[in-house]
Amino acid sequence: MSKRVVIDPITRIEGHLRIEVELDANNVINKAWASSTLFRGLEIILKGRTPYDVGLLIQRICGVCTSSHYLCGTLAVEDAINAQVPLNAKYIRSLILTTLQMHDHIVHFYILHGLDWIDVVSALSADPAKAAVEAMKYSATPMAAGEGDLRAAQEKVQGLVNTGKLGPFANAYWGNKTYKFTPEQNLIGLSHYLKALEIQRVAAEAMAVWGGKNPHPQSIVVGGVTCVRDMLDPARLQEFKQKYVHVAEFIERVYQADIKMAAAAYAKEPSVLGGCNVDTFMCSESILLNPDDHLFESGVIRNKDLSKAEAIDLNMIAEDVTHSWYDANKPQHPYDGTTIPEHTPFIERDTIVGKRPTINEAGKYSWVKSPRYNGEPVEVGPLATMVVNYAKGNTRVTSIVDEFLQQTGLPAAALFTTLGRTAARMLHALTITRHGLETFESMVTNLNSDQTTYIEPTIDPNKEYKGVGIIEAPRGFLSHWLRIKDAKVENYQAVVPTTWNAGPIDGNGKIGPYEASLVGLQLEDPKKPLEVLRVIHSFDPCMACSVHVMDYKGQSLSEFRIPAQAM
Repeated sequence: MSKRVVIDPITRIEGHLRIEVELDANNVINKAWASSTLFRGLEIILKGRTPYDVGLLIQRICGVCTSSHYLCGTLAVEDAINAQVPLNAKYIRSLILTTLQMHDHIVHFYILHGLDWIDVVSALSADPAKAAVEAMKYSATPMAAGEGDLRAAQEKVQGLVNTGKLGPFANAYWGNKTYKFTPEQNLIGLSHYLKALEIQRVAAEAMAVWGGKNPHPQSIVVGGVTCVRDMLDPARLQEFKQKYVHVAEFIERVYQADIKMAAAAYAKEPSVLGGCNVDTFMCSESILLNPDDHLFESGVIRNKDLSKAEAIDLNMIAEDVTHSWYDANKPQHPYDGTTIPEHTPFIERDTIVGKRPTINEAGKYSWVKSPRYNGEPVEVGPLATMVVNYAKGNTRVTSIVDEFLQQTGLPAAALFTTLGRTAARMLHALTITRHGLETFESMVTNLNSDQTTYIEPTIDPNKEYKGVGIIEAPRGFLSHWLRIKDAKVENYQAVVPTTWNAGPIDGNGKIGPYEASLVGLQLEDPKKPLEVLRVIHSFDPCMACSVHVMDYKGQSLSEFRIPAQAM
C-alpha cells in the first residue's frame, strides 16, 4: 500500500513550497508533487505603468537574487524600443551580476543547502586538531580551518546547546543515516558556515559599489547606468577590486574545498547519485568580458548529451497551466501570456501522520506555471550553464570542470546527479571567480577613450512595441517579456528559473525537474525525509520569483504594528 508524505513548508528557501511524495512498501518515491501555495501577482501590477518604472518595480519579485529582475526587466524595455546601451553601462551591469552570482552561490551552499550535507550535532564530538589535518586534504591553503578556528566554532555551537537550544540549527534531521561526513569533516563545514556569514556581507558590499545599495540596487535605468562618479573614481575602483578578491579567495580556498570533500564522502551515497531525471538543459549567455565575448554562452542540450549543444529558439517557449492555479485553455507563449488566478481547494486524505489536507494531483495544485521548450520540460540553473558550455567547448568552463573531475575521480556523467548539481554551482562560482575581473579590466581600459554611460531612450506613444530581456540569474535562465502600447505596459510575463524547475505536471502528463528528481529516491526514515530536502535544495528554490506579497485585486492582506522599542 502506498504512503503519502507531506513536507510543508520546505524551509531554507525563498518563499513557500510544499512537497508531497507517494512511497511504495520499500519507502521508494514513485510519485512526487511540488506545490507553491502563495500567490503574488507583480505581472498584473505592472500593467498600465510607464516602461521606465519596470526595472525598479519588478526587482521586488525577490530580495535574494536582487539585481536579476531589475536588470532583466530593464533589458526587456531596451529590447522593445531598440535602445543602444553604451559599452561602459554593459560592463557595470555585468560586474553587478558577477558579484551577485558569487554572493548568491555562497549563501546557497552554506546557509541554505549546506546543512543537508553537514551534521552540526556530529561536529560537537569532533577533534579540532584532527579536523585541521583533514582540511589540508582538500586545500593547500585552508581558510577558517586551523585548530583554533575549528575549536572556536565548536565552542560557539556548544554554547547554544548548553542553553538548551540549537539556535539556527534547531529542528533538523541530525543523525540521519544518509549524512556521510565524519565528525571532523562536519566541524570543518560548520566553521565554514560561520565564515560564510562574514564573506557574503563583503560580496554584498562589492555589489553595492555599483548598485548604490543592496539588496535592491538603484543604478540601472533604461538606457544605461547612473553610477558615473563611482566608475570614474580610482578609490571606488580599487575598493571594488579588493572586495572582489576577498570573496574570490573564499570561493577558491573554502567553497571549492568543501565540495571536493563532499564529492569524496558522498561518492557512494545512493540518495545523491540520482535526482536528475529531466534530460534537457538550457542557459543564456552571461557576463560580458569584452566587446566580443561573454563568459558563458547560451544553448540547449538534449538527452544529457555533452557532445553537442543547439541554439535556443525563443519561439519554442510556452507556459502550460493545466495543473496550475490559473485559467488558460492552452499553453501560451510569454508575449501572449495571461495571469488569471483560478484557485481550487486541497483534499483531505491519509498521510503517514494521519489525515491532512493534500493537493489534488488530478486537478490544479500549484501557483507555479509549467514552462516547456518545444513541448519538453527543461532544467535550468548552474548545472545547465556548466553542461551546455562544456558541450560547446567553452575553454574557460571545460578547463575548470575537467580539473574538478580529475581531482575527485568522478566521471562526467556524475554531473547529472544531485551531487553534480551541487558541485556545478560551485564550479559556476569558480569560473566567475577566475574570470570575472576580465570585465573590470575591459571597463578600465575603455574608460581611457570613452566615458559614456547612458543614452536617453524614447518611446513613441503612437507605436506598439514588444521586447524580451534574458539573463542567467543565480538560479538559471531568466526571461522577462513585455508589450508596450500607448507608452504604457500592456502585458508583462516573467518566466523565471524556479518556474522552469518547479512547475507541476503539464497537459501532456510530463513532469518538471523538481518532481522528476524525486522519483526513485529511497527514504531512510519517511518521518525524517532529509533526502527530499537535499534534492530539492540542490535547485535552490525561489518560490517568490516563480509566483511573483500582493493580492491580485490590490487589496491589503495584513497590517502589522511594531512598537518603537522593538526596533
